[in-house]
Amino acid sequence: MPDALTLRERGDTVDERAEQSDRPRGFGSARAFSGRAALTWVRGHLGLAASGVVVLLVLAWAVLPSAFASRDPLRGIPAQKLRAPSGEHWFGTDNLGRDLYTRVVHGTGLSLSATVFAVLLGLVVGSLVGLVSGAAGGRLDSALMRVVDVMLSIPDLLVALAMITVLGLGTRNVAIAVGVSLIARFARVMRGEVLRVRRAPYVEAAFASGVRWHTVLFRHVLRNAYGPVAALAAVDFGVAVLFVASLSFLGYGAVPPTPEWGSLVSDGRAFLATAWWLTTLPGLVIVVLVLSTQRIARALQKDGAR
Repeated sequence: MPDALTLRERGDTVDERAEQSDRPRGFGSARAFSGRAALTWVRGHLGLAASGVVVLLVLAWAVLPSAFASRDPLRGIPAQKLRAPSGEHWFGTDNLGRDLYTRVVHGTGLSLSATVFAVLLGLVVGSLVGLVSGAAGGRLDSALMRVVDVMLSIPDLLVALAMITVLGLGTRNVAIAVGVSLIARFARVMRGEVLRVRRAPYVEAAFASGVRWHTVLFRHVLRNAYGPVAALAAVDFGVAVLFVASLSFLGYGAVPPTPEWGSLVSDGRAFLATAWWLTTLPGLVIVVLVLSTQRIARALQKDGAR
């Protein structure tokens, strides 16, 4: 039989091996592992990663347009009018010789600012209406929901057109009109979530313990009901991009020659037979952005459903 000294030596060897296995790996190994994990995620979610790149690129256009297009969007060279896309002019030129890519990039800020304002307006006002309606109940709930039902029965673009007719022209009025058309969506979803959360045991316990109703409403109900509303905001962002571009296309947006996505598509209609790029390329930018936001929104909805 092995003596006590041999057993102690074996025990010390086992402890040293355990300590070595428990030691953290080096920074280089951890970074290599995280890099491989990120690459594996990108390969498995290629569409989502591409959508994220598109959204980030468009946001960069809106924040720093001069870094991506250094030309003047309002100045044209008549000798270079209606030139097809090339290495010098990626999106070609318009009928006044202005670089179309430059005008698309510099028009991003105006179009996206109107879209973000419209979504925030619909989100904030609609969420408050749904929160109050679901929490109050009774006649107030019935009255607010009847108004919401009327708004939902009318197409959103028609509501926006009616609002812009009252407010007048301009990008700011377009954003307000689109935001008003989105209020009913957020109100309906928020009310449904509030009704679901309001019956939860922890909400009833908070009311029973004497917590003030507005504290329960914002600390417990709203905190657990905003998930689907946030996912709807991501979906409606793409819808708002289309609505803002549509109203700008109809001439309700920025005053020419200020570049805006919808007005750029509209300006190229007269040259569609000879200069297809004037309408096609700005339209493709709008379509790609809308599809990218919809792809990201679907991913957020799946994560919220888990």
